[in-house]
Amino acid sequence: MVRKIRLGALVSGGGTNLQAIMDACESGGLEAGMAFVGSDNPDAFALKRAAERGIPTFVVDYRAVIRSFRANPQGAELPPDFRIEAVRAKQGLLPRDANPEELALFLKTRAVAEAGLIEAMRPYPFDLLILAGFMRNLTPYFIDRVSPDRTRPRIMNIHPALLPAFPGTDGYGDTFRYGCKIGGCTVHFVDYGEDSGPIIGQRAFAIHADDTIEVVRKRGLEQEWQLYPECIQLFAEGRLKTVRMTHELPGGKVFERAVVKILREKG
Repeated sequence: MVRKIRLGALVSGGGTNLQAIMDACESGGLEAGMAFVGSDNPDAFALKRAAERGIPTFVVDYRAVIRSFRANPQGAELPPDFRIEAVRAKQGLLPRDANPEELALFLKTRAVAEAGLIEAMRPYPFDLLILAGFMRNLTPYFIDRVSPDRTRPRIMNIHPALLPAFPGTDGYGDTFRYGCKIGGCTVHFVDYGEDSGPIIGQRAFAIHADDTIEVVRKRGLEQEWQLYPECIQLFAEGRLKTVRMTHELPGGKVFERAVVKILREKG
């Protein structure tokens, strides 16, 4: 018997993936329960979905945080444990040669918002944090506090493309516009880059000549609703192991990456 794990979720919009996960929890197909649902968007319909099931919800309004910080950066109160040089060195969201002032502003505003998320999550112990349409990139400041052991990550995300192709906010649109004949979705652990973390699971589907972008998105979402609960269940069963893999390439080059191994036996 697998112990039910506690899930926290961050959302930004309608929450169809959240709905699929809550349904799987209630049906017993997923051995987990929801501890909380948080959002950066006060108007996210996903919050209503959660509240109707009695799940605690909260909002950290990113737009308000960013607006306030930009209006008065000198008066903004940064988290006491925020060290911008350490976060800057780790982050892979923006290019290393990005404008230093813009990069600093991005990291500082996100740190304020992320500290708000951490404080709001504090009353609700959880085993795994799932991003279910959370449209904000998480910085090393947040990741290191929620998932400090890099060998045992506990932030999971679903992306609307077959990574590593088409990271970013519009995976299905990018796939469609590129003329791909195969689309898909990916569940991965979150690292310091944009949609670059170790891949847990993927599902693919055909894109036909007469498909529209709306058809592609609909087909992709149907796959997401199945894939995400499956990957969370593997986590619940203790069957996900993150390891460093090293490959020697022609010419003496070495490729090293963290990958997820799916174990046959339950942990």
